[in-house]
Amino acid sequence: MNLRKVTVAACLGALILGCAIALPGVQNAWSQVPKSIKIVVPFSPGNGPDLVARVFAQQIGDINGTTVVIENRVGGGTVMGTDQVARSTPDGSTLLLAAPAFVVNDALKRAKSTPVTEFVPVCLLAITPMILVVRSDSPYKTFEDLIKAAREKPDELQMVSGGPATSLHMAIEVIKHAANVKMTYVPYGGTAPAIGALMGGHVTAVMSDYPTIVSQLEAKSIRPLVSVSEKRLASLPDVPTLTETGLVKYDADIFYGIVAPAKTPPAVVADMIKMFTVAAKTQEVKKRFETLGLFPSDKCGPQWGDYINKQVEGYAKVARDANIKAE
Repeated sequence: MNLRKVTVAACLGALILGCAIALPGVQNAWSQVPKSIKIVVPFSPGNGPDLVARVFAQQIGDINGTTVVIENRVGGGTVMGTDQVARSTPDGSTLLLAAPAFVVNDALKRAKSTPVTEFVPVCLLAITPMILVVRSDSPYKTFEDLIKAAREKPDELQMVSGGPATSLHMAIEVIKHAANVKMTYVPYGGTAPAIGALMGGHVTAVMSDYPTIVSQLEAKSIRPLVSVSEKRLASLPDVPTLTETGLVKYDADIFYGIVAPAKTPPAVVADMIKMFTVAAKTQEVKKRFETLGLFPSDKCGPQWGDYINKQVEGYAKVARDANIKAE
């Protein structure tokens, strides 16, 4: 079953009816969606995916009175939460907040539930960059300083992230492979716990999603060394991209989107697309995204499905080139 075929009717329905639901506050705009929805977030509270889910949950509830509950289902590198949604009743009552681990697990053949066969794409909600950070009092002032130290002290330094088989983990492995360095990798139960370990002096560096560390960056309690984005961030103009360092040409963004179990009725998917599209256009979401360092996306239905398929292919290539194996 291909993601694009599943929701063609749903997306067409959303486009045809889109004008009728352009403004927030329209009551009963998505009559096919259950009045109570659970969004499973396979990450710990306080991480980027959790923050995105909660922003939308609040707006959807405010707009149309739909009750949206967030369930943090952590475990197995997001596999537990993902499989839970795949097995749930396909009626729109249970959704998954999909982040890069959703496709990385498939690329590494770690998951039972694959994006292409067991889920229907609803909407890509946001993208955000990955940043490698150290403590502000760290002796490593630049990315080059860290790599040099890692070469001089094999296995003594730690470069960690929240959870194995995530885009953050993949970026770390790309760096280690390209630099030919031995650094200890420790998977934490989320980026927030990993940053806690960094601030406690237990690890050397953390590859983090941007939203989780915005406040620490503003407080200058951590130092950004490099981003894994295509271009430098306007908010961090002095931080080079990984490609700019000359170590390796590689850029990847973190994405956050919504998917539903396969066989969810097209009419339900169409209304869910309308629901998330309306919420995304509210000033509240726009302001919150700006605060969190998130960039909105308007990809829904087949476009979001195409994006997922390309991500799977891209991460599969990264895994092959860097010889990254599923653990």
